[in-house]
Amino acid sequence: MKITVVGTGYVGLVTGTCFAEMGSEVICVDNNQEKIDMLNHGVMPIFEYGLKEMVERNIKGNRISFITDIKKAVEESLVIFIAVGTPPNEDGSADLQYVLTVAKDIGKYINGYKVVVDKSTVPVGTADLVKKTIKAELKKRELNYDFDVVSNPEFLKEGMAIEDFMKPDRIIVGTDSEKAKNIMNDLYSSFTFRSNRIIFMNIRSAELTKYTANAMLATKISFINEIANLCEKVGANVEDVRIGIGSDSRIGYKFLYPGIGYGGSCFPKDIKALIKISQENNSSSQILEAVENVNYKQKRVMIDKICAHFGEDLKDKVFAIWGLSFKPMTDDVREAPSIIIINELVKRGAKIQAYDPKAIKEAKKVFGNNPFIKYFNDQYQALGNADALVLITEWRQFRHPDFQKIKNRLKQKVIFDGRNQYDPEKTKANGFTYFCIGK
Repeated sequence: MKITVVGTGYVGLVTGTCFAEMGSEVICVDNNQEKIDMLNHGVMPIFEYGLKEMVERNIKGNRISFITDIKKAVEESLVIFIAVGTPPNEDGSADLQYVLTVAKDIGKYINGYKVVVDKSTVPVGTADLVKKTIKAELKKRELNYDFDVVSNPEFLKEGMAIEDFMKPDRIIVGTDSEKAKNIMNDLYSSFTFRSNRIIFMNIRSAELTKYTANAMLATKISFINEIANLCEKVGANVEDVRIGIGSDSRIGYKFLYPGIGYGGSCFPKDIKALIKISQENNSSSQILEAVENVNYKQKRVMIDKICAHFGEDLKDKVFAIWGLSFKPMTDDVREAPSIIIINELVKRGAKIQAYDPKAIKEAKKVFGNNPFIKYFNDQYQALGNADALVLITEWRQFRHPDFQKIKNRLKQKVIFDGRNQYDPEKTKANGFTYFCIGK
């Protein structure tokens, strides 16, 4: 089956590459010539474990190609995935201009029956807009080709995207067409060889499922963070509480890890969009608004701890930062707690010495040439003469560091642990003043 994926961002590139890995002939199309040239030379525009090797393998196998010619891509494919960005508008709603631009192009060049798949995270009702847009272009051409629009939201975790796509928990497909249903079932059959995990539903249910899934996960994060803050007030240990409630099979342990808030390209954007959808449909969004508000405050909890220890005036203070990405296993710094924390520290006069295994390049795009921020290629070098270590992202290499090296390099033996990676008693026994979350 020949398919096209429009958009070579995170979702589009992973989607196209994984379909090619399973034998489909894939055309990835993007209007960014520089990005297409990079991909054709094996240079990845994003970091995702295993992606580079998989792209190179499928380029050599002639199963995937990267082009800018949307006309060629539409004409030669049966299934067309729309995987472009849907950034938030100022009011929190999803900006659909890129999705509808692709729909317009499909309408211009469609030359027979096609299945058009909304892979981007889009509000309820977007499939209807896509269908209307394609029909409007066909009307201009005085043509009446048959086509179906399908909702097939992605559920990819950054850092685990390849595994998530190749071994999915579920594949959600929203369609009211039996023909499109059969084609999508055939397309995904190689990913559900051992057990059928394809769930078919109506289009609007599929569109809402994506937002609801992310909202539920974000809710668990904000919930445990709020409990962690309460633990500090009443003398409880959030880790004990987490184990106590997580052992209940109805609750479980996943996403119940206290810290300094969620970030990334999905949770913040999708919560805002779902709140907006609720408001537009005169439906309550109190829980969603609370989740967002708790997360906003949680990103600033570590600043409160730092200022409580050192004072509000941080002039001449130096802070070593471990971790810049919003989570480990990715270079993505969008909505990352590190941005809030570093900006707040610099605003108070502090200097920053930052290290991250993968995200330094992306962080530099955010902070620019700020003279108060220096970047290091070694986690221990970043500690040199710093007044404290601030752990922001829980990369594996930070879990069991050499505490003697940390002690030797820091000016003051102070650790602010935003991800509860270390044992408080052992850390204090090693001579550190130690601050964490919920303990």
